[in-house]
Amino acid sequence: MNRYPALLIVLTIAFLTGCGDEPETSPTPATEHAEEMVTLPLEVLQDYGVVLDTARAGTITVTVALPGEIKVNEDRLVHVVPRVPGIVQQAFYTVGDRVQQGARMALLESRELAELQGAYLAALERYKLARANAEREARLFRQNIASEQEYLEAQQQLAEATIELQIARQKLLALGFSQAYVDSLPQLPEEQLARYELRAPLSGIVVDRHLALGEALEANDVAFTIADLRTVWIDLSVYPRDLPRIQAGQPVTIQLGHGLPVIKTRIRFVRPILGEETRTAIARAVVRNPEGLYKPGTFVTGQIEVGSIQADIVVPKTAILYMNEQPVVFVYTGEGFKPVPVTIGLENDTLVQLTGGLRPGDVYVRKGGFVLRAELEKSEMEEGHGH
Repeated sequence: MNRYPALLIVLTIAFLTGCGDEPETSPTPATEHAEEMVTLPLEVLQDYGVVLDTARAGTITVTVALPGEIKVNEDRLVHVVPRVPGIVQQAFYTVGDRVQQGARMALLESRELAELQGAYLAALERYKLARANAEREARLFRQNIASEQEYLEAQQQLAEATIELQIARQKLLALGFSQAYVDSLPQLPEEQLARYELRAPLSGIVVDRHLALGEALEANDVAFTIADLRTVWIDLSVYPRDLPRIQAGQPVTIQLGHGLPVIKTRIRFVRPILGEETRTAIARAVVRNPEGLYKPGTFVTGQIEVGSIQADIVVPKTAILYMNEQPVVFVYTGEGFKPVPVTIGLENDTLVQLTGGLRPGDVYVRKGGFVLRAELEKSEMEEGHGH
């Protein structure tokens, strides 16, 4: 084994001097550990990036890891259906196309629409005639030429014609036509009365299409599906054992993979009812997606922060090594480095609480300890061959 104790002490002081956080007292050498000792020359430690730190208290955030999936925001998903039956004459959009709200998506020829618009025009003409007749009878009644009965009958006919016209107008407005369009009907050519334009109710991307030229569509048939993907849902599956700890408002970190950055957001909603097939609940986050990077159907992992604790000793996970299936941390004793068995408490992705093995002020290897472990194992093998 190489023995450079003086050089190792110089290296240790150099590492500690370079640390941003210095202990309030001098490092406490660890003395009650295993008898194995490792010393290595300066150039070896430097080349392998061994980093030292001082054992101290810290805060560990407790998280729950849950699998999940990116889904379409169903609040921004619409099925485009014709309000009247008709035959498809033209289709202007297909799957993947971006569409603006109000855009004409397809053109249908509808006999039912022609009948509705014809009924409105007929009601309009009857209303005009009834109004003219009522005005005439009112004038004759004032001149004592028409009887009161004739006057009242004309008023009743006007009222009936008005109601009929209002009903015919409301039927067209219920189909999505504007009042301006309804007012323009008397000027339209007769052949346009059967034309029905299927328009987009919101802006988004066409994610499905269910029509073909010449196809007959009923009033409840879905012709297109449009999704506004500027926001998406991320649904995380919550197992029953974790459900009491999960609630709306908790911070969550979403790991997407595929080279995409992590998403930091909060849980918007927790569905406490378990799914019949999955036997899990749903914790949902709503994420902005203006550039369309997050694709519905992608599987993700979410880390939900459910609390935090203050621990006496906290070290990064990179400090923990295993020797003979026992977790250890390499600690500087003043003469070299010893693998000290430790007891692990709570942990998260990056930090570990140690409930035994290290004391505040101990100088330990926070990164690169595998170099020391390899050197120790090598020395033990050489000593075994020597016997």
